[in-house]
Amino acid sequence: MSRVTALVAEDEAPQRRALVEQLGQLWPELSLCAVCEDGVAALEAARAQRPQVAFLDIRMPGVGGLDVAREVVAHGGLVVFTTAYDDYAVHAFEAGAADYLLKPVQSERLAQAVARLRQRLEERRAGAAAPDLQALLEELEARLRPRGERLIRWITASVGDSVRMIGIDEVLFFQAQDKYVRVATATGDAVIRTPLKEIVAGLDPDVFWQVHRGAVVRVAAIDRLVRNELGRYGLRLRNPPETLPVSAPFLHRFRGM
Repeated sequence: MSRVTALVAEDEAPQRRALVEQLGQLWPELSLCAVCEDGVAALEAARAQRPQVAFLDIRMPGVGGLDVAREVVAHGGLVVFTTAYDDYAVHAFEAGAADYLLKPVQSERLAQAVARLRQRLEERRAGAAAPDLQALLEELEARLRPRGERLIRWITASVGDSVRMIGIDEVLFFQAQDKYVRVATATGDAVIRTPLKEIVAGLDPDVFWQVHRGAVVRVAAIDRLVRNELGRYGLRLRNPPETLPVSAPFLHRFRGM
C-alpha cells in the first residue's frame, strides 16, 4: 500500500508519545504530517495538510476532537477517536463509520483499528461507497452534550476576601487569565481556579460558545462580530460593553451573523 498521511492530536504528552511510537511499529508506511497537543493546532493542521487519517482525542483544549474531525471528514479523511470514557462507544462505531480507542491505548486494540483503516482505504480505492461520517459526528455531538447532573448550575468563585455563589444563568463569559479563570457577570467579576477545559465540558453548547482558546461566551450576550484594522476579529458584548477576542478556528460559528 502507498504511504498514507495522518494527523495525531492528543493533549496529554505521555499518551501522545506512546500513540506515535505504537503507530510507527504497527503502520511503518504511515506518514505523520502533524502531531498536535491541542485542538486549535490540530484544526489548523487538518486544514493545511488534509490528512487521509486522523487520530483525535475527543476532549482537547481550545477545540474539541469533533470540530477537528469535521474538517478531516470534509476533505475525505477517516477518523479514529481516542477517549478515556467508554460511554462514547455509540452504535455508529460498531457500524464501522469510524473507530475509537480507550486510553491508555493498547497495542492489540490499536492494531485492530489500523487494520480497519487499511481496509477502508482499500475499499475507497476500489470505488466502494463511503459511510456517512457526518451523521456519526452529529450523533456523537448529541451524546457529548452535557445534560442533567453533568451541567454546571453554580459557580463558587472568589471575590476579594469573600466567596460568592454565582448561578450559571448570571454568567456572561469565562476568560482564562494566567492560573485563574475570570467569571464575568452583569454585576461584576470573580475568579476561579478550575481550568477552562473543565468548565467547557459542563456547559450547554447551545447557550455558551467557545470563541477563543481562552474565552467562552454566553451567546445571548453577544452584540456583534467586529474586525479591527489589523484584520483580527472580536466579539462586542451588549452589557457590559466589552470586546472578547475570536480566533480563526472559531469563526465558523458566526457565519450569517
